[in-house]
Amino acid sequence: MSSQQEAAGAGGLSGVPAASFTAKEDGAAVEEGYSGDVEVGRGGAGAVRRYFVRTFGCQMNEHDSERLAGLFESQGMVAAGAVEEADVVVLNTCCIRENADNRLYGNLGQLRTLKQRHPGLQIAVGGCLAQKDREKVLERAPWVDAVFGTHNLGHAAALLEQARARGPVVEVLEAAEDEADEFPSALPVKRELPFSAWVTVQVGCDNRCAFCIVPSVRGKEISRPFGEIVGEVAELAARGTVEVTLLGQNVNSYGRDLTVRARSRPDWKACRYETGEQWVEAASPRARPLFADLLRAVSGIEGIDRVRFTSPHPKDLRPETIEAMATERAVCPHLHLPLQSGSDRVLSLMRRGYTAERYLEKLLAARAAVPELAVTTDIIVGFPGETEEDFGRTLEVAAEAEYDSAYTFIFSPRPGTEAATWEGRFVPAQVCAERFERLRSVVERSALRRHEARVGLVEEVLIEGPAKKGGPGVFSGRTRQNKLVHLEHERLKAGTLVEARVEQAAPHFLKGKFLSVLAPPRHRELIPVMVS
Repeated sequence: MSSQQEAAGAGGLSGVPAASFTAKEDGAAVEEGYSGDVEVGRGGAGAVRRYFVRTFGCQMNEHDSERLAGLFESQGMVAAGAVEEADVVVLNTCCIRENADNRLYGNLGQLRTLKQRHPGLQIAVGGCLAQKDREKVLERAPWVDAVFGTHNLGHAAALLEQARARGPVVEVLEAAEDEADEFPSALPVKRELPFSAWVTVQVGCDNRCAFCIVPSVRGKEISRPFGEIVGEVAELAARGTVEVTLLGQNVNSYGRDLTVRARSRPDWKACRYETGEQWVEAASPRARPLFADLLRAVSGIEGIDRVRFTSPHPKDLRPETIEAMATERAVCPHLHLPLQSGSDRVLSLMRRGYTAERYLEKLLAARAAVPELAVTTDIIVGFPGETEEDFGRTLEVAAEAEYDSAYTFIFSPRPGTEAATWEGRFVPAQVCAERFERLRSVVERSALRRHEARVGLVEEVLIEGPAKKGGPGVFSGRTRQNKLVHLEHERLKAGTLVEARVEQAAPHFLKGKFLSVLAPPRHRELIPVMVS
C-alpha cells in the first residue's frame, strides 16, 4: 500500500468549494430529463436536494467519492457549490495517519454548528475511518445521520433515506455483499476530470506491512475481471477520455487470484473474460499476475493516449511489467515505487519483503528499459526502532535513487497494526522531526536536479485547467512523466494537449512557454440547464 495519502487539506469546511464535485459538470439534470419549474436547495416538497462530498486520503478514496457523486446524481440530487448550501454532506475518510481522526472530528464539530442552523441537513461519514471506528463515530458525534464503510459504498443513498425516516444508522460490513459494493466502478460515476479517469482494477490487500491499516479496512485482495476493466476503458475512450489511471492497493499483483481460480476449473479455456486472451492462449497457463497483460490491453484501446497506474509494491514489480512500460507508448514513463526505508533491518521489521539492494536493482532495471523514466516514492521516518544508522542508510538509498519526487511521512501508529503495539521502540518526536528535515533536503536536491535537466526541452502537456496560483492567464497541466507544468495563455480548455518548452525548474513543478496546441479536448461538455 502506498503512503501517498492525505489529499484533503487540514482546514475547515466552511466556504470550501465542493472539491471535485461542482454543479457545473456533466449536466445530470439535462440527461435525466428535468423540465418545468425546478426548485434547487433546501425547501419543502419538490425541492431538489444538494450534496457535498469532502474527500480525505488516497486516489482510491477520490475515485470512491466520484462514485458517491454519481450515485447521488442518479437519485436526482445536484452538487452544492459550498458546504453551506448542501442538504447532504458526506465525509469520505482516510485512516492511514493518526491526525485523520482529529481532522474528521474537527470537521464534524463544524458541521454540528451548521446543522443547528439548518436542522434538515444530513451528515454521513464513510470510508476507511468509518470502517475502523463504526459505532464510535456516533458516540463521538451523535448528530451524524449515517455511517457506512468501504464495502457498502452503494448503500449510501439508501442509508440516508433510512436515517430520514428512523434516525441515525450505522452499516459497516466485513465484506461486500455484491459486485456493486465490491467494485465501486459498478456504480454510476461523476468524473472529476472528464478527459482523465480513475479505473479500479483491484480492491483490498493481502500484504501485511506492520505499519499499514489498509488490509483491515479494505479487506482481502480481489481483482476485477479482465474483460470488465477493458470494457470500462473502451467506454471511457468512446466518451473522449484520453488518460486513465489504473487503481489498486498493489496493482502489480493484479489477476493472480483470477488465474488461481481459473486453473481450478475444468473449463478454464472459457475464462477469457476473467483472465484475458493471453493467459487462456498460453501453452501451459499458470497462476500468475496479469498486470502486464492488462497494461498492454488498455494501451491498445483507440483514443487512450496515456495510461498510468498506482500503486505497485516493489517486491511484485516483475520484468514483464517493465517490458510493457517500455514497449507500449500509451503507458506513461512514470513509476511510483514506495521505498519506505533504506535500512534492511527496518524493512524486515516493516515486513516489506525486499532489501534495499533488491529495490535498487529493480529501479535500475526499470530506468534501463524506459527512457526518461520519472520515479517517485514513499518514505516513512521514525519507524519504531529506527536508529541513526538505519536512517543514514535511508538517506544513502534516497540519494542513490535520485527520485523525481517523494512523499515523506513521520511514522504514525494506527490501532490495529502490529507496529502500533511497539510503544517501547517509538522514536522521540524531536528526533523524527530532525530526520524528516534532513530527508526532505536530500529528496528536494535530487528533484530539483532532475527538473533542471528538463529545462530547454519541449514537453507534451495535458492541460488540467487554470492554475491554483499565479492569477488569471496561468494554466496547469502534466507531462507524460506526471510533472506539473504551469504556463501562460489567454484561454486553454481542460483536456487540451499542448506543446510547451520548459523554461524554469523548481523542486515540485516546472514553468513552461506555450508553443502550440497538439490536440483539442475530445470529451463533450454538457452544461446543466435549469428551466424556470
